[in-house]
Amino acid sequence: MSKARLRDVIERGRYDAVLFDLDGVLTDTAQIHASCWKRMFDEYLRSRAQRTGAALCPFDIATDYKLHVDGKPRYDGVRDFLHARGIDLPQGTPQDAPGAETVCGLGNRKNDLVNAAIAAGEVLSYPESVALLRILRENGIKCAVVTSSQNRAAVLEAAGIADLFDAAVDGNTLIELGLAGKPAPDAFLQAAKALGVPPARAVVVEDAISGVQAGASGNFGLVIGVARYGNADEMKRHGAHVVVADLGELIDRS
Repeated sequence: MSKARLRDVIERGRYDAVLFDLDGVLTDTAQIHASCWKRMFDEYLRSRAQRTGAALCPFDIATDYKLHVDGKPRYDGVRDFLHARGIDLPQGTPQDAPGAETVCGLGNRKNDLVNAAIAAGEVLSYPESVALLRILRENGIKCAVVTSSQNRAAVLEAAGIADLFDAAVDGNTLIELGLAGKPAPDAFLQAAKALGVPPARAVVVEDAISGVQAGASGNFGLVIGVARYGNADEMKRHGAHVVVADLGELIDRS
């Protein structure tokens, strides 16, 4: 069998860099995040219902996760979901105790749950995504990881792929530089800047609608959607130029 190579979708003469989202694209951590969001929100909603007598409507991963929190910075996700439920909490500060009845407190509780899952060895990478990363690097294409998560370094280390990137932009970067999270294009634009590549010469790879929107609004040369859950049409409606079910589809093994 000949050596695996890139298909024509990511053309070396046309693109100089590929910017990858993390959760759900490189690592199978989207499920960890979704389950931790559900546990945190359900704990809070149950407590609120007991105190106020309001009806309990649990967090739904199939709808609430995708609509309100997927791909967004943690505190934005807390605030957007609560607003969708008609709940308005004070913002608080990042130093709030986990579980405090503030946006930051609830976000910190969710972060503790994610860190516990990472420490328990629950992080797995997608083999085809790692294979694509290695082929891109062999072809001289720069690679960056772009995520709203503040757990980026721990996740990459746990997955064993921390050494495969030329640049990284994560939730900590957004806070440091005062950048807006997805669906704003700021994070991807910062990654392209760090690599010294204009957006038109860069590819964005995303599995979240908010990330696809970020790639489209940033005028990147190519936006690839990874539709692991059958939402290809939705990704195309929001700006994906190409949609695949798995990144192995971008590898030519003939």
